[in-house]
Amino acid sequence: MALIGVQEGSDIELDLRLEAVHEGILVSGTVFAEVKGECGRCLDPLAYDLEVNVQELFFYEGVELSDEEDDEEQRRVEHDLIDLEPVLRDAVVTMLPFQPVCREDCQGLCSICGVRLEDEPGHHHEDLDPRWAALAELAKTDRQTD
Repeated sequence: MALIGVQEGSDIELDLRLEAVHEGILVSGTVFAEVKGECGRCLDPLAYDLEVNVQELFFYEGVELSDEEDDEEQRRVEHDLIDLEPVLRDAVVTMLPFQPVCREDCQGLCSICGVRLEDEPGHHHEDLDPRWAALAELAKTDRQTD
């Protein structure tokens, strides 16, 4: 499950310019989408507006590509139509953070008990080396017999 993304069915605003050029149709402009998810450290919900610039050339059918251009990576105009969805998805996904955080200084959750560290400043657990556990038990029994 992804920590962050554009919710399925949510509105996306497009401000695009489509230009006919010699090789095909050049699409350029901006995509505005609302991003929702959760902080990768504390799991609090987060939401913000994302603005992404897009520029892609859709080649006309029959246009020969040069040897440098990989045919599979090039977008095509098919039956006088272009499919913007993969272009928009790729543009938005590449702008999403890999590890989203609510704030840069978010302390997250305690890795031992899961308490939110922001709520409990100074929270800690006694970190006892397991090799010394038996000795610690002996020390406890000595204190109890005194």
